[in-house]
Amino acid sequence: MAESTTKLLKSLKQNIASVFMGNSTAIDRVITCLLARGHILIEDVPGVGKTVLATSVAKSIDGTFARIQCTPDLLPSDITGINMFDQSSSSFQLARASV
Repeated sequence: MAESTTKLLKSLKQNIASVFMGNSTAIDRVITCLLARGHILIEDVPGVGKTVLATSVAKSIDGTFARIQCTPDLLPSDITGINMFDQSSSSFQLARASV
């Protein structure tokens, strides 16, 4: 790994750790997932800083953050939106969910 990349990753981890006072392994795993361009589901008991971790990562990389509360009645369209038929153009338009 190039020296500049190593410095950048250390800086990212320090920036997240300055806000998230939880487990440093969680930070490493989130960064690993970010580098792999994957998805991550953060599960734990209430009050351990899951939302703080996700928010600090998003702000550190100039990204966006939206929180989804997983409930038994959650549907995929609640997250992605729904395709609605537009009669004027005779086509489907995606109406994004307001997550």
